[in-house]
Amino acid sequence: MIPPVADPAMLEGAARSPLLPATDPRRAAAPAGGAGQRRPSSSTVLPAVVSAVLLLVLAVVTILASQHVDNGQRVVMPPAGGDVAAAAGRVVEVAATRGVAEGVSEKSTAPLLGGAGALRDYSWTNAMLAWQRTAFHFQPPKNWMNDPNGPLYHKGWYHLFYQWNPHSAVWGNITWGHAVSRDLVHWLHLPLAMVPDHWYDANGVWSGSATRLPDGRIVMLYTGSTADSVQVQNLAEPADPSDPLLREWVKSDANPVLVPPPGIGLKDFRDPTTAWRVPNDTAWRVAIGSKDRSHAGLALVYRTEDFVRYDPDPALMHVVPGTGMWECVDFYPVATGSGGAGENSGLETSAPPGPGVKHVVKASLDDDKHDYYAIGTYDAAADTWTPDDTVNDVGIGLRYDYGKFYASKTFYDPVLRRRVLWGWVGETDSERADILKGWASLQIGSIPRTVLLDTKTGSNLLQWPVVEVENLRMSGKSFGGVALGHGSVVPLDVGKATQLDIEAEFEVDAAAVEAVTEAEVGFNCSTSAGAAGRGMLGPFGLLVLADEDRSEQTAVYFYLVKGTDGSLKTFFCQDELRGSKANDLVKRVYGSVVPVLNGENLSVRILVDHSIVESFAQGGRTCITSRVYPTRAIYDSARVFLFNNATNVHVTAKSVKIWQLNSAYIRPYSASSL
Repeated sequence: MIPPVADPAMLEGAARSPLLPATDPRRAAAPAGGAGQRRPSSSTVLPAVVSAVLLLVLAVVTILASQHVDNGQRVVMPPAGGDVAAAAGRVVEVAATRGVAEGVSEKSTAPLLGGAGALRDYSWTNAMLAWQRTAFHFQPPKNWMNDPNGPLYHKGWYHLFYQWNPHSAVWGNITWGHAVSRDLVHWLHLPLAMVPDHWYDANGVWSGSATRLPDGRIVMLYTGSTADSVQVQNLAEPADPSDPLLREWVKSDANPVLVPPPGIGLKDFRDPTTAWRVPNDTAWRVAIGSKDRSHAGLALVYRTEDFVRYDPDPALMHVVPGTGMWECVDFYPVATGSGGAGENSGLETSAPPGPGVKHVVKASLDDDKHDYYAIGTYDAAADTWTPDDTVNDVGIGLRYDYGKFYASKTFYDPVLRRRVLWGWVGETDSERADILKGWASLQIGSIPRTVLLDTKTGSNLLQWPVVEVENLRMSGKSFGGVALGHGSVVPLDVGKATQLDIEAEFEVDAAAVEAVTEAEVGFNCSTSAGAAGRGMLGPFGLLVLADEDRSEQTAVYFYLVKGTDGSLKTFFCQDELRGSKANDLVKRVYGSVVPVLNGENLSVRILVDHSIVESFAQGGRTCITSRVYPTRAIYDSARVFLFNNATNVHVTAKSVKIWQLNSAYIRPYSASSL
């Protein structure tokens, strides 16, 4: 095992000046299930006697078939191939699909796992399931969560709204949960912001965005699914704008303010953007995602003076054939570093187009559940947008994240003048497991990402965890100059390894690379054998959430490919194939090409938080998020390794810095929380 080298700035107990004031972690957390919870309706809960009988039958069958005990804790599993799962005194149906019939993207992993009940359930223990809950990523106290909605900053507080099912750990009954934070890290749960209580949102208060007007007024546009499952746009405002916590919201009497236009499907009109203005025009613009009859994805634009009456633009903002339904469309400016706009600053949404400014269009594709973006030029007069590179247009080119990441949303932070990105990170386990643990999904919301244009390449964005996450760093260890020969695996002595912030830099033997004439020109992360597949120039990197004998591991690595013309291409990949012994999971190898400029070493930052691994290569040019569910590499059994599985190249880990991260102590709001 490689011992750490002394680094005074990272030693345990070394004094560190916090970057921003943080909520005092020594205060006791409030009991789980605080404000904002609603009692499950009688229509969704079986009568007590019937429920008890069903649970007893399930328990007897399970005890006879497969009983698992862990440290005195027993988990009763539902029968394999059945269609119900039991948790917390309830029996919940496990569906083959969720959300599609209602008009949203698939919200169940059952189709990827071969359908409900297709796989025999793994014998999860209470200890395994409890370990999966994250420590510094945002999660509600319990139940299902999906898209982030309407993020904003108001009177000293950052606000996050999100899709939440108050009654179950599966999708349905969608309301708006609400949380606030002083620093984007330590979150406090508030009561529900909006619930489906009108005909125009009877089937769900779906995704939306906030806009702050020049007079300080806040308007929230959101999609409602009507009693007849038609998607309409609705308006809501704070009941008391002077309340820093924005605890009550009032829906407009004019709702719905927009309905599907001719030629657009009744279930294909959703997720309005933050509104923006253009020079010399008082009207606001709002974009809404959709698709046409030929399955082309598109963004519609509407103009409004008062957010009640709208006029459609005569032209579509943008359309890309074959990309299908565009969900959660986002549109915002980025600085190019020239023309007076600072390259390290975010831009307010209404920043005018012109020198020094490009605009990003992003869409979440219903077809493949990924978030795609492209950089281009906005024509304010025509309300149209043109990509700089048609090969990398929206839906066919670059992605925010090449792993489990969807339905993202940005907002402009006026405090630190930055654009901040949030995203939904769903589960890749089975619905039965989610019901057993009592929750599903989390956000890149406790640690959202800053977004900038990469001014060195000019062709991609840079994403990086907000600086406030560094306030969670506790003790750290540093390793330098670790030689990694062919086929080597080197353990790192870092102590507990379930809540980590890792920064690593690798140097490849240039002479060995030069000696290779051609290497794996057809390589692709997702179709490869993962970290176990040996190539001449890769893979090499780190193994996280690994147990001692590496029977479980999640690999984060680089893989170099050399063309016949001598050109070098670098892939950045993340391998979940050995992430867990459990069989009721979706396991994949994620990744893509990452741009590496002349003179740059290979660098990666990894955030590990129990069942989530987020990785950022080359300063955030390529990002990957994984959900992993180890059964052995948990608690004190989790380890970190360096590895090089290449056959023809030596690699040196020039610098590896690893910090333990504290919990964000996310809890219900109370006056004593401050």
